[in-house]
Amino acid sequence: MRDHGLPIRDDDVVGAGGGASRSAVSRRALLGFVGAGAAVAATGGFAVGRAAAEPAAATATIAFTGAHQAGISTPVQDRLHFVALDVVTKDRARLKALLSEWTVAAERMTRGLEAAPDGAVGVSPEAPPLDTGEALGLSASRLSITVGFGPSLFDDRFGLAGKRPEALVDLPRFAGDVLDPDRSNGDICLQACADDPQVAVHAIRNLVRIGFGVVRVRYSQLGFGKTSSTTPNEQTPRNMFGFKDGTANIAGNDANTLDEHVWVQPADDPAWMVGGSYAVTRRIRMQIETWDRTSLGEQEAITGRTKGEGAPIGQQREFDPVVLDKLDVTAHVRLAHPDSNAGARLLRRGYSFTDGSDELGRLDAGLFFIAYQRDPREQFIPIQTQLAANDGLNEYLRHTGSGIWAMPPGVAAGESWGQELFA
Repeated sequence: MRDHGLPIRDDDVVGAGGGASRSAVSRRALLGFVGAGAAVAATGGFAVGRAAAEPAAATATIAFTGAHQAGISTPVQDRLHFVALDVVTKDRARLKALLSEWTVAAERMTRGLEAAPDGAVGVSPEAPPLDTGEALGLSASRLSITVGFGPSLFDDRFGLAGKRPEALVDLPRFAGDVLDPDRSNGDICLQACADDPQVAVHAIRNLVRIGFGVVRVRYSQLGFGKTSSTTPNEQTPRNMFGFKDGTANIAGNDANTLDEHVWVQPADDPAWMVGGSYAVTRRIRMQIETWDRTSLGEQEAITGRTKGEGAPIGQQREFDPVVLDKLDVTAHVRLAHPDSNAGARLLRRGYSFTDGSDELGRLDAGLFFIAYQRDPREQFIPIQTQLAANDGLNEYLRHTGSGIWAMPPGVAAGESWGQELFA
């Protein structure tokens, strides 16, 4: 992760993403941004470790610049570090400057470099280094870093009230929600995905560190074992209930479907969001012990798929078409299917989590659900309203955290996150 002064080259990257200024991180980042980053690295409940052998893909990089931010339709990596932040400054200029600094650091880290040139070495023994150093010697591991803005950012603090997208609505309270306010909402979110958990944690730790005095952590979540895929040629991953998840997910190379269901279009409002998307995040705790005592037949009926092959009930193979009439009226697959929701689809990018055990010894584990869409009012909200009221899985799920975010489009080289928003 040392900077060798290499320029960005198209043949060095795979995928598509956002963009960055190439200037160095300002001296403000030098003055004490230590404690918050260390706290983030410890949050989430499981140790950060290295895989015994890195897959070949782990040495690849994902382009940071592009029409869309990386980390949405790009191939899903194995690990997640997600953080929601509250803005603590009231100075618009400081917030805008932070977004610019973040862009520089994020672009560097997605290339496998330190957050700042010679950051881990430092410029002086008397000053903290500009990079925490735990990713030195590690590859980029397909790191992507994605930024989003919550509804609360568009209040009167920074003159952004008139730029709040109409689609960035406050989520309603769904039936059965037991939301923890300390695990919900936020002004800004950062999503780091990588094939090495230490690389993902390093990215968030350093961005939070740079933001000390401007933002503070509201909550964070570590994730492992992707539960959806944007690459249908890969084996469909399984969730913590042991069922395949994401069989019918939108493919990352399906441009027409992405334009229809994921990317904000020129006809939509506002202009600064065109090419972006809206993310909904939900921390869903699974009642593991109860599920594990449920018969296989009931598990399959509730889910709507067989556990082994992943085939829709009544069919033989995973990718056989779903016949809704063959499924129980409360089956999850039936209720979530586009044909049951006026054709609405989501691009899901969720991760499993395990955050230790509670005071009764029950596993605190489940799904950190992330879904991208063009308009939550027409996609996530009606789908989740139906699921919350009728889904047989609800007996085994508890929605404990929630958030909705405007994820702006990607940026070109020399541009910064939020540049159009703050123009």
